[in-house]
Amino acid sequence: MSTGRGVPATPARVALVGIHGFGAIHRRNLARLEALGRVRLVAAADPAGAEPGELDGVPVYADLGSLLEATSHVDIVIVSTPIPTHMPLALSALAAGADVYLEKPPVASAADFDRLTAAADAAGARIQVGFQSLGSHALPEIASIIARGEIGDVRAISAIGLWSRDRAYFARARWAGRRMLDGVPVVDGVATNALSHAVATALALAGARQADDVRSIQADLYRAHDVESDDTSVVRIITSRGHTVTCALTLAAAAETEPEVRIDGALGTITLSYTTDEVVVSVGDDLRRLTFERTDLLENLLDHRETGTPLLSSLADSGAYMQVLESIRIAPAPQPIPQQFVTWIGEGSSARPVVRNIEDAARRACAAGATFQELGLPWARPEAGSLTLTVESTAAARENEGTALQRALSPRPYLHPVSTLQGTVLTDAMPLDHPWHLGVGVAVPDVDGVNFWGGPTFVRAGSRYEWRHDQGRIVRSGLTPEPTGPLEELAWLDADGRTMLRERRRLRWSHIDESCWQLTLQTSLTTAGDHAVSLGSPASNGRPGAGYGGLFWRFAPCTDTHVFTAEREVESQTHGTVTPWLAWEATFDGGRAGVVFLAPPESADPWFVRVSEYPAVGSALAWGAAARVKPGTPLVRTYSMIIVDGPLTRERAESLASRNIVA
Repeated sequence: MSTGRGVPATPARVALVGIHGFGAIHRRNLARLEALGRVRLVAAADPAGAEPGELDGVPVYADLGSLLEATSHVDIVIVSTPIPTHMPLALSALAAGADVYLEKPPVASAADFDRLTAAADAAGARIQVGFQSLGSHALPEIASIIARGEIGDVRAISAIGLWSRDRAYFARARWAGRRMLDGVPVVDGVATNALSHAVATALALAGARQADDVRSIQADLYRAHDVESDDTSVVRIITSRGHTVTCALTLAAAAETEPEVRIDGALGTITLSYTTDEVVVSVGDDLRRLTFERTDLLENLLDHRETGTPLLSSLADSGAYMQVLESIRIAPAPQPIPQQFVTWIGEGSSARPVVRNIEDAARRACAAGATFQELGLPWARPEAGSLTLTVESTAAARENEGTALQRALSPRPYLHPVSTLQGTVLTDAMPLDHPWHLGVGVAVPDVDGVNFWGGPTFVRAGSRYEWRHDQGRIVRSGLTPEPTGPLEELAWLDADGRTMLRERRRLRWSHIDESCWQLTLQTSLTTAGDHAVSLGSPASNGRPGAGYGGLFWRFAPCTDTHVFTAEREVESQTHGTVTPWLAWEATFDGGRAGVVFLAPPESADPWFVRVSEYPAVGSALAWGAAARVKPGTPLVRTYSMIIVDGPLTRERAESLASRNIVA
């Protein structure tokens, strides 16, 4: 920790408001700085008073007003008090001519932030905000690593915080767990208090400190505790530079871990554990671990007063963070997580909730730059614009528009979750191994050089995958309800928003019997201009066997998988074959279930099968050579799938496939 720039002629006279809780940490730090001759604690204020021996020789007042009235001069006021008291206390300190060290968050609304900024400017005073992680020497070093191009172009920035808090945590004060108190904003919550450093640090590493550095914010808020505020949330920020910052945070984890901020580049990653100032730089096979010191923010404020050293966490540089807080303040109230997805551990005030699989969900959110809602978690809000496929009163599938997904995923409509009639979920979306895998849908890796698959692009030159800014997106331009299912009009847009293809997509579904139902997706692609459009794959670009593109079904995690056709089985025998049908049977979280895939009648497309690397089946448009969509001639494929509860034998699969039911 830095020890400042020498001993001043006269130590700064400091008053501490709030001597308990985090105030005790300030007391220890003040004692250290007093020993160095840099400060003198001249007074303190706390309505609870001080315990014997806590502040010997230092007068303690009931409130700041009384302190300022009785104390001749104060250089710095440290405010370490509940969130809703920050604003009035800071204004009082400024009016008395003092600089302010203000604990985070600085205030509880954007309006108060603007008012406090104006008051500080009028007084000519300095305000340092207590985001201690911004004093880490790791931050400038990380900026240098990025500037040197060691990890390539920055693709995404994320923060993950997996903490656990019991009922006593929210019972410790009237304001804890509140969004409002006595008509005053509090905005307590996982992103605005407990793990606010994760958000502030991620923003700083994204170069977003002031309010104008933020373009947009989406807050997806939930709670496992019986409180007003959020304790399990994703906040996604788009900066004015175009960086995406995704913060996935919870106070309902099974076990507490060190929070991290991660920067993903085209060539490598940087991970910062901001509580320990440890950095891991990973580029290819090279792994470096670095540990840094940190400058104390109160010392930094003293240096600023004495020599003009720039503040490391000024009020102005909290502007971006305050935009996040304001978005949470005005967002709809956090949605309670249904108790069937929460396990309570302990009794009474020591009881704490654990949200099922929250660790995996948070990591997925960070990897995909997605909200819990977009991940399709069973306890999350349904995505706006989604369509529910109901079979005999059972919600068997949901189609999501996917328009809010990050560019790297190639945003597009997709079906997830898709379930059996007994409720076993058979799809996965945005898995950690391939976040651009989106349930069931249509995707093509190479459309005249544009990636409509998501993720890195396979490049023939060098025969490798590279992260590029070439991902397209598929957007819904029209939706017409029809008796047999909706008709969607879709536009395939390149990275610059130009239309490359137009698609008419029909979804149909039907009940077969009490144990199975059929889903049919028909796609018809036409050119948007007067020239042919190529639909390619890594295989058509030189990687044998990687002919994926077309229909793709990413299965939920499963075990004891049995993939087979009428005459073949296992991945090595079925991958690349052309057969009338292919079946997948496995044990999923809800039990044994499977899917019978019927080959499209329009073309003899091979099956793409993965079992060992990840669980998926596709129908390949461009297995060995690119397909072409010619002007005036639609490319049509009809994909039918029969979703089955229970064991799926070859005889049963053959029987279901032979019926060839048209939904």
